Amino acid sequence: MFQSIPEPVMVALVGLFGGVLLGLAARLGRFCTLGAIEDVLYGGSDTRMRMWGIAIGTAVFGSFGLIASGHLASSDTYYLSIKWLPWASVIGGLMFGYGMALAGNCGYGAIARLGGGDLRSFVIVLVMGVSTYVVLSGPIAPLRDLIFPQAEVLPGDTPPGLAHLAAQFIGLPVHFIGMALGLVILGVSASSRAFLDSPKSAFWAAMVGVAIISGWAGTSWVADTGFDAPRVVSHSFAAPLGESILWWMIGSAQPISFAVGSVSGVWVGAFIGSLMKGHFRWEACEDPRELRRQIFGAALMGAGAVIALGCTIGQGVSAFSMLAYSAPVTFTAIFAGASLGLRQLIVGFNPAE
Repeated sequence: MFQSIPEPVMVALVGLFGGVLLGLAARLGRFCTLGAIEDVLYGGSDTRMRMWGIAIGTAVFGSFGLIASGHLASSDTYYLSIKWLPWASVIGGLMFGYGMALAGNCGYGAIARLGGGDLRSFVIVLVMGVSTYVVLSGPIAPLRDLIFPQAEVLPGDTPPGLAHLAAQFIGLPVHFIGMALGLVILGVSASSRAFLDSPKSAFWAAMVGVAIISGWAGTSWVADTGFDAPRVVSHSFAAPLGESILWWMIGSAQPISFAVGSVSGVWVGAFIGSLMKGHFRWEACEDPRELRRQIFGAALMGAGAVIALGCTIGQGVSAFSMLAYSAPVTFTAIFAGASLGLRQLIVGFNPAE
C-alpha cells in the first residue's frame, strides 16, 4: 500500500502526524516555551519547565533507541552533520528569545494559538516565515554566510554531539550513552512532587517527545526504502514556516514536504484541542503598539532561528534529541533573551517598580 503513495506525500504525512500531537500538546497540555519561562520567573511554578525536561528526555531516549535498532543514522541528522558555531548559538538564541518575548509566542506557539482563532498569531506566522527566508536564502543570506559560515562534518570527524564525545572517552556505544542520558533527564524532570501530581502534564510532555521521535523514524524509513532519498528531519518551526507559505502559494511548482505537513498538523491539532476545551474564539489586535511589537519580535525570531539553526522546538527538542552541542547552549540563550524581553515589558508597564 505504501509503495503507491509518493514519497513527498509520505514524509508530509509523517510531519502531519507529529504536528497534530504537538498541536494537541499545546492546547490540551499547555506546552509552551514562553509560558514555561514566565512561570519560572514570575509565577513561582516550574511545572511547565519540567514538561520541557520530560519532552527532551523522551525524545533523547527514543531517538537513540532508533539509532540502537538501526532505524536511524545520527550522521543523517542535520544537527550532527554541521560543525557547531558557539557564537551562532548564543547570538541567534538571544535574538530568538528576545523576539519571542516581544511577540508573545514562538513560531510553534503562534501556530497553536492560530488554531484557537487568534488572528494576531497569523501575523506572527507570516512575518516570521518571511523573515526566515530573507536571512536563509534572501538578500541577507550572503552576510549571514560571511559571519556565520556553515561547514559539514567531514568523514572521520566526531559529530558535534555530547553522546559521541562521551563515547570517545569512556568507550561505551553512542546509543547506550544517549539512552542513559535520556533516562537521567527524565528522572530529574519528574522528581518534583507537584509535577507528579499532574499526570496530564507528564503525558502531553511525553507526546511532544514522541512527535520528535516519529519525525526521525518516519523520514528515515522513507529515505531508506524510497528512491528520492528525502532529508532525514524532525520538527522545527522557523524555516518550515517560510517553506509552508511558499507551498501554499506555488504548490503546483514544488512537491509537498515534511515541513508543510508539520506546520499544518500543529494547526489541525490545536484547532481540535481548542474545540475540545471550548476555547476557540476569534481574536484580533486592537492596539497598534502591540501589533508593532509583535511584528518586530516575529522578524527577530525568524532571523535568530536561522542563525542558531533552530527554534524552541528545532533546537530545544529536536536537536536535544540528538544531544547536539548546540541544543543546551541555544536553549540557554533563548531563555536569557526571553528573560530580558519579559523584564523590559514588565518594567515598561510598571515603571514605579
